[in-house]
Amino acid sequence: MARSRASWLVIPLLVALCSFVGGVFGPELDEVNAATTEDDIKAGLRVFSKVYEVVEDNFAEKISADRTIYQGAIPGMLRTLDPHSNFYDPKMYAQMREDQRGRYFGVGMTISAKDGRIIVLAPFPASPAYKAGIRPGDIIAEVNDKKTDNMTTADVADLLRGPRGTQAQIKLQRAGVDKPLVLNVTRDEIPRKSVKDAFWVKPGIMYLDVESFNENTSAEVNENFKRLGEKNVKGLILDLRANPGGLLNEGVAVAGRFLQKGQLVVSHRGRANPERAYTERRCTGPYDYPIVVVVNKYSASAAEIVSGALQDHDRAWVIGEDTFGKGLVQTVYPLSENSGLALTTAKYYTPSGRLIQRDYSNISFFDYYYRKDTELKNPKDVKMTDSGRAVYGGNGIAPDEKFVPTPYNKFQIELLRRAAFFSFTPIYFGNKEAKLPKGWSPDAKVLDEFKAYLKKANAVFTEEDFKANQEWVKTTLQTEFYKTAFDIDEAARYEVEVDPEIIKAIEALPKARELGDKAKKMIVQRMAEPGK
Repeated sequence: MARSRASWLVIPLLVALCSFVGGVFGPELDEVNAATTEDDIKAGLRVFSKVYEVVEDNFAEKISADRTIYQGAIPGMLRTLDPHSNFYDPKMYAQMREDQRGRYFGVGMTISAKDGRIIVLAPFPASPAYKAGIRPGDIIAEVNDKKTDNMTTADVADLLRGPRGTQAQIKLQRAGVDKPLVLNVTRDEIPRKSVKDAFWVKPGIMYLDVESFNENTSAEVNENFKRLGEKNVKGLILDLRANPGGLLNEGVAVAGRFLQKGQLVVSHRGRANPERAYTERRCTGPYDYPIVVVVNKYSASAAEIVSGALQDHDRAWVIGEDTFGKGLVQTVYPLSENSGLALTTAKYYTPSGRLIQRDYSNISFFDYYYRKDTELKNPKDVKMTDSGRAVYGGNGIAPDEKFVPTPYNKFQIELLRRAAFFSFTPIYFGNKEAKLPKGWSPDAKVLDEFKAYLKKANAVFTEEDFKANQEWVKTTLQTEFYKTAFDIDEAARYEVEVDPEIIKAIEALPKARELGDKAKKMIVQRMAEPGK
């Protein structure tokens, strides 16, 4: 069962997070750049002011500056530049800074809207919501006596957040429980880890999942190595699938810890910015264990900086799909009224010198983000890795070994479309204690109950469909049940252990070792050449 994040969640993250990779905050924009033609600017502003005046005086309804300027004129201007320059109104800007800091104050759970109701997807491990006994599938009926019917998830999230130590009274409806549950949950600081807790997927083989790059990512990576003991690592699986990127400096720090002192991680340059090279300046230790990096088409930005650096230096074997292809750097400029501007100021290049940015000049932004041309490359931008392997620019990072997840079949799509596993789980547990023994897996009785639930819900399938997909049903049910009986981290760990791509990555570790040994030999040979 392939581990993946749903594209309907990943694409919005890509749009948002890709818009501020770079993570460098520029000065407030109080003055227009003097390098721009002053007469052109004045003429354009006069036309804009006249148009706005006519609209304000004559439009059929009363207008607001928020709608016409902040939601219309400014984003419209930025859309003529590139897909990643972006304007953040105060609420969006605050959310962006919160994401970068990796923490907030609240109860700690993810929620979603369905049929006008707010449903708990999962509480975070060890969060106040988790400790209070909130489960996946619970319906949030009220927060502090405010009914949530037809509220947006953002509105309910605002109600759940608040200062540390304050209480949120949450009224829940739970399958199998007649009366609503009323819980008083004390808010606390909620750390949003960008790095999942690493574990031994096989003896000596460390699995490390980096979900994004915020201000704490490199520290979290280091903490995981310290906790498991880096001297015990015989091989590393670095999972960057569906990682939308984030802060450039954090991507550089993560890539650099696996490289030798003085090796180039990435460089960038722009019209108003001199070229800047980021090199590894530390020496983390004599560790040369093989690394396999796992990527997919949703791995973007800082995730591509990491995978590109390790690939160019032959430090890792890359497996998966071609990555997203974002080679633009944004600088974030704080503006007045607590808003911000993320402006593309440079392009970045991998250590071999390739630009991985995809062409966006002749397509819509929709097609850019939901692209289908996943295996294009720029034949004019061919570079060499340290061992002399050819790598290409123009379309993200092409893996050393392709792995495309098996598409879902008709039966699987039917069940996923209905969210059948998620919906069945709270019904199964109902008013029972949400506990399972370690290593539990669905038996024939549970499978029969699930099949009966599907029939009652009018799902379209045959007995042959169910039998042919029984192993998939079992693993998917087990993952979903673990979220309730244990937590989302335990469910993710099980999902990783049965993931065909991770199994393939483990099998590829000898290739990574061979690649690294070859690169070392070639570097030694080059240094021995006359004039070197």
